[in-house]
Amino acid sequence: MLSLNVGLFGDSSLDGSNQIVLILSAAVATLVAFRLGYAWEELQSGIVKTISSAMGSILILLLIGSLAGTWLLSGVVPAMIYYGLQILNPTIFLFAACVICSIVSIATGSSWTTAATVGIALIGIGATLGVPIGWVAGAILSGAYFGDKMSPLSDTTNLAPAMAGTDLFAHIRYMTITTVPSIVIALIVFLIFGFTQEANGSIEEKKMILDAISNRFNINGWLFIVPGVVIFLIVRKVAALPALFIGTMLGVVFAFIFQSDLVMEVGRKVGGNGFLLPEDLNNRSSFMVAFMGTMQTLFGKIFFDIGIPDLDKDKLLSAVGMFGMFKTVFLIITAMIFGGVMEKAGFLHRIAKAIIDKVNSTGSLIASTAGTCIFFNVTASDQYMAIVVPGRMYADTFREKGLAPENLSRTLEDSGTVTSVLIPWNTCGAYHSGVLGVATIAYLPYCIFNLVSPLMTILVAYVGFKIRKLKED
Repeated sequence: MLSLNVGLFGDSSLDGSNQIVLILSAAVATLVAFRLGYAWEELQSGIVKTISSAMGSILILLLIGSLAGTWLLSGVVPAMIYYGLQILNPTIFLFAACVICSIVSIATGSSWTTAATVGIALIGIGATLGVPIGWVAGAILSGAYFGDKMSPLSDTTNLAPAMAGTDLFAHIRYMTITTVPSIVIALIVFLIFGFTQEANGSIEEKKMILDAISNRFNINGWLFIVPGVVIFLIVRKVAALPALFIGTMLGVVFAFIFQSDLVMEVGRKVGGNGFLLPEDLNNRSSFMVAFMGTMQTLFGKIFFDIGIPDLDKDKLLSAVGMFGMFKTVFLIITAMIFGGVMEKAGFLHRIAKAIIDKVNSTGSLIASTAGTCIFFNVTASDQYMAIVVPGRMYADTFREKGLAPENLSRTLEDSGTVTSVLIPWNTCGAYHSGVLGVATIAYLPYCIFNLVSPLMTILVAYVGFKIRKLKED
């Protein structure tokens, strides 16, 4: 039914039809669980537990909506686009976008933060340069997930070795065997595609865009303090939620400092719907107008035209606020309902066990582990489930085969972490689609690193290259 939905509704399948399918699937799983003797109270506790595990992600997602709005209003995102257009060109853009996101993600340990900060700006730059939006999102996510995998600050990079029973830095070192070739392949593909791209417009047209942005916004280097503070806080291991909240509030402060006219403009648009009296709208210093402009930015849609029809039509400078993230939150909750029933009733464990029973070689064991991680990303709809459950299930099997735990931890990351963003109803797929404004199906074919990683780990296993064995006691 999910496949049918995507075929019929296309990009709109995330608006509600996929959520209904997940609820119906949870209902079917519940009926099967009843037949096996499970009580509703047991299944409900599993659902609540699974939804609770996703609450941190949901809160971050809602806050990202507000952050994107304030960073647009304050001029942070327009400034990134403005300076990026002067540095980047279509030929090297995808290559550079992937490298930039890799660096930011390694520094922050978070693909989510990377997409929500530099990712949003790169989407705007790519659209302005005329680079296909699916390719742009693919380059952003390839770099973001490479950095996420290789950063000792990443939660999944810490989770995978914990599940497998190995050391964090041993895990990171061992991952380079498959991860470095995967990102090199991705960068080569992005560079080759870049050479097929022609410059979008003349120098005069680019200058016209730069002038239009600078005329609409007060562009200056001080605006980069806002993303700089957020990245600094996350590098200093401040939790994502307070760090993003501080970034959102800084966006509000900088909006009043540098873009006060735009704050009032947004307020007047909202007030013009009948909430304020004409004399209030005409008063530029009205507290009510400024307050409404700020609130609209935090929770609702805002859009700034720059006087260039093609870019204004595509809403280059727009944000959806916290409210715009609700359909993604809806998707995450319904996915967790389905995953909660499947986990509590033991269905996921039973399916994976059937795979383990057919394993007879190192290559098939690692291929089965990778396949199981992808399966859990599809069915449990959460990358943590795709790491934790296969990690628990395969740990003993790897030991019995005499394989060092680094083999398992690397496979969990090469397949569980990176493929989560490719599933529309997975928490990661839903998040990045919502933040970047690009449908999961649209960017999936161009997430080269994410597609190559599981294939690379399977290839290395079957070739037998540097497969670490347990030392005999």
